Amino acid sequence: MATITKRHWKTSKGEDREAWVLAYTDRQGKRYKENHARKKEAEARRVEVEGQISTGAFRADAAKKTVGDAIDAYGKELDKRLKEGSATRMYVNNTKGQLDAHVRPTMGHLKLAETTARNVNDLIDTMKDNSVGLPTVRRVIGALSRTLQYAVGQDMAAGNVAKGVRVTAPRGTGNAKIVPPSKEEFAALLKAADEMPKPRSLQPVALALRIRFAARTGMRASEQWATRWNCLDLEKGSVTVTARVDAFGQIDTTKTEAGQRTVKLSKALVVDLKEWRTVTRYKGDDDFVFPDAQGGFTRHTNFSKRFWNPLVKKAGLDLGWHSLRHYAVSTWIEANAQPKAVQTLAGHATFHITMSRYGHMFPSENHADMMDGIDV
Repeated sequence: MATITKRHWKTSKGEDREAWVLAYTDRQGKRYKENHARKKEAEARRVEVEGQISTGAFRADAAKKTVGDAIDAYGKELDKRLKEGSATRMYVNNTKGQLDAHVRPTMGHLKLAETTARNVNDLIDTMKDNSVGLPTVRRVIGALSRTLQYAVGQDMAAGNVAKGVRVTAPRGTGNAKIVPPSKEEFAALLKAADEMPKPRSLQPVALALRIRFAARTGMRASEQWATRWNCLDLEKGSVTVTARVDAFGQIDTTKTEAGQRTVKLSKALVVDLKEWRTVTRYKGDDDFVFPDAQGGFTRHTNFSKRFWNPLVKKAGLDLGWHSLRHYAVSTWIEANAQPKAVQTLAGHATFHITMSRYGHMFPSENHADMMDGIDV
């Protein structure tokens, strides 16, 4: 049973002060006292505390710990996971960066016991007002939700107020259709690659081959740069995707379990890969297929800056490397691959992802002809 009493006292300067004192006992018999400036605030807190105690959801630290404290605690947990190898450096750095850049400045001071879903929605509105892109907003709210969930597990908070909060987009936005490079643009890329000076770090055919490999297999950059010769079966003509590499050189499993897949290679691509293996200095089974100058993994940001960006500029195009993945998917669809096969080849976790991104590329059914064929 919680009680509220009014307290009067004088400061050391003789000034009168008063506060409303909320006193309550948890299920373990531990006594707590909280001062509130107004009786209304004390009453609201009493209702909240009594409800939490009755349901077993009361957490004493929630009244003292802040969202900033939870971020600090979760950051230490991420460092621990990094050391254990259960999290990548890229993931840890990105999560900490999102929390420090967006959550801590606006919500870091809030007591966990006083944080509500409204605060989370206010954070979303603030980020949108500051022109933060929707993908980033969703990642930030996801990071906040994981932080609060960790706090719940550490008895710092009674619940995760970010769980279930949706980041919505204005009607008509977020539905932009993916437009892959055209065949003419792809040909222009290969032509420009053949005309580019051949740096020693890439050796004779590697630049064009890197492009063709990405555009035929649909592999993500992190997957392609992690591919070793032992991932290729050049006799059966296939590549097995099992790993990815981040910007810090940490090798990890693919983005999702569905990302582990086998993709068939065309005969022409097999011929070029066999030729490349005879030319490259790094041809051992454990060597990277597309290494840097020292035989290590290709750092994608460096590769883009030194080779990809100059290449697309020479070709007169404005394309990102990831567009080659979109190009690959478009060629599979054009070759009459079924949606489920496209999902498998692309390594998408769900069928919904495939159709939401590429559904518009599949041939439209003629519903009138279908109905006429049924009603005969």
